[in-house]
Formats: sequence, structure tokens, C-alpha cells
Amino acid sequence: MTQFIEVDGRYVGPGHPSLVIAEIAQAHDGSLGTAHAYIDAVSAAGADAIKFQTHIAAAESTPEEPWRVKFSQQDKTRYDYWKRMEFTEEQWAALREHANESGLIFLSSPFSIEAVDLLTRVGVPAWKVASGEVNNTVMLDHMAQTGLPILLSTGMSPFSEIDEAVHWAKEGGAPIAVFQCTTAYPCPPDQVGANLIPVLRDRYAVPIGLSDHSGTIYPSLAAAAVGIDALEVHIAFTRETFGPDLEASITTTELKKLVEGVRFIEAMNENPVDKDDVAEGLAQLRSMFTKSLVTLCDLEAGQVLEENHLVLKKPGWGIAASRLPELVGRRLARSLPADSLLTEEDLA
Repeated sequence: MTQFIEVDGRYVGPGHPSLVIAEIAQAHDGSLGTAHAYIDAVSAAGADAIKFQTHIAAAESTPEEPWRVKFSQQDKTRYDYWKRMEFTEEQWAALREHANESGLIFLSSPFSIEAVDLLTRVGVPAWKVASGEVNNTVMLDHMAQTGLPILLSTGMSPFSEIDEAVHWAKEGGAPIAVFQCTTAYPCPPDQVGANLIPVLRDRYAVPIGLSDHSGTIYPSLAAAAVGIDALEVHIAFTRETFGPDLEASITTTELKKLVEGVRFIEAMNENPVDKDDVAEGLAQLRSMFTKSLVTLCDLEAGQVLEENHLVLKKPGWGIAASRLPELVGRRLARSLPADSLLTEEDLA
């Protein structure tokens, strides 16, 4: 049976609303002001959590690290880029405080043991492990010592590696959630892997999330329809800005639509409908849309009804249109003008 986990007082797992995480990554482009602006925008969009990435260049990279995509004209090397993405501990603490004041859970993925230590001091309620760090057992052990929940992305991992990571977490008593993810920017529809959501749930009996890089809201909505426990999407103010993840990001306006859609789907799934109950509740409205038997012309009392004496018209407050065959041959008990809804009292 799948167990839920708790992140900053929020339950994540079956029976609870999906945790929607807005991944800022490097969209702030090293600007502290822009990072704070993203907090306001994500809060306004209705997401549950905001996630950054904590890079300490000297602790995680060498000057020889290659570019994944050479997008930056102002950074000579990728190391220089990571250096420019750094914030001080005081600045990270201010971001966390701003997020919490805005009603958001503050998360940041560490990429070094030094970053784990920094974020521990800053105060994060859980660890979001990036796909490239799944086999970094030294750092994972360091995280586990904090006792905080672990949200594990699996974008580049085979099942054997995920098995080991989940086993390690369970053996150490660390709460864990596993995120289906494909490391492709953007991720095409044939690589999203929505089919793996129930597979992961059955295999690990832990909360399952989707970390989506498609640059659309569609995979998240599809995942919500099958009961996903957490969702993570990359965010950008606009795709016309600067950064490495724009093609894999949705805008803050689209994030609002995503959150609305997820909550709509959850409400839909939580409230199965009984057709008979719905019909009973809509009986009055139904009578306005259905049709009755109506006199086509003036008819005298005693008139034997013929089919050409009657037509089908709204509203449905009279004798139902479906009863036309059985009324042919009946006599009228009283005279009726044209356009009269036929009732039982009108029949002899």
C-alpha cells in the first residue's frame, strides 16, 4: 500500500491533492531581484511550492565542464555560469522567508555536499534530488542524515539504479517520493513516460510524481487524471527571455492554467457521479429542455385525436412527446385552442 510523506506540513500521497512545484532553476539568470519576483508570480499562480537550484561552482564543477547547450554570451565557461548563479547564504535565507510568507513551500536542489549543508542551515523541508545526482551516494547519505523527505527525479536512471536509491532511502528510514522524468529539453510526447506512473507506484509503494520538461501543461493534466501525487514543471516569465531551459518551460500564465486544471480534475475524480441521482437533481431543468404534446389547431370537446392534431414543443411540463402513439384515438374532455400543452385532465 502506497504510503504518503509529509513536506512542510503538507501530505503528499494517495488521497491528498497533488503537490504542484514550480521549478525556477536558472530562470532568474543570477539576479536576486528576479528570483524574488518569481516567488510572487508562482504564489499568484496558485502553485504549492517553488524550487530553485543551489549551485556552488567550486564545489560541484571543474573549469573543464562542457556546456550542455552553449546559450550564454556573457559566460566564457560553464563554470563561470555556475559561479554567476550563486547566491549567498543570507540571500538564500531571504528567498526562503519570502516564499514561506507567500504561502509557498521553499525547495532547492543541491548539487554538492556544501550546498546540502548550506540549505540545511537555510532551512528546507525536503530534498529534491536532480536526475544527475541519483547515483551520488555520498551526497544522498549526507541528505539522509537530516531526516528530511527525499523527492527523487529519475530522468536518466534505469530501474536498477532507482531500485538501489529507493532501497537505500527505505533502509535509512528516509521518506521518499519517486518522480517519473525524462531528461530531454524539451521532452517530446513519446518520451514523457506517463505509462510508467502506475508501474513506479506498484514497484515502490511510495508517492509518485511527474517532473515534466515538455514545455506544455498537457503531461501534468494527463498525470492528474490518473492520480499523480506531485508535479514539477519548469517556469519562465516568457519564452523570449534568456536561459538554458526556456524550451522546456511553461510561462507563469500557463502555470495558473495548469493549477486550475489539476484542481478541476482532482475534484472531478473525487466525486464520482450517479446518473440517476443527477437526473433527479436536474428534473426541473430537464422539463424546460424536453418537449410536450401540443395542439396544432383549435380542437372541440369530444374530438377524437389524430396524429396531425398534435405537434411536439417545449416546455416538457405537459404529456411527454414520447406518448404520441398512445394518445391517437383518445377523445378530448374539453375544448382546447391551438398551442395548448396537453395534460391528463384534457383527456376523456
